[in-house]
Amino acid sequence: MAEPQLSVRSAKARDLAHRLARRENRSIADVVERALESYEIREAGREPASTFYASLPANHGADIDLEKIIRESRQVHSGLEL
Repeated sequence: MAEPQLSVRSAKARDLAHRLARRENRSIADVVERALESYEIREAGREPASTFYASLPANHGADIDLEKIIRESRQVHSGLEL
């Protein structure tokens, strides 16, 4: 039985996959699988920004001034000790 294939129409992605496969001495399929697994782990659990900002008023019951919160939380760095 033939192996399933993934077709990518991006020349840049193809070239990068081939280059990484040669450098890592792995198959192109292995490089692509590992990259996608890494991407999935990194991006899992994140909600879209639009959903997050829409939920703020519902969760806190009032408008939130994010710039004010950032300004209040800022701390001056004392600089390097020489």
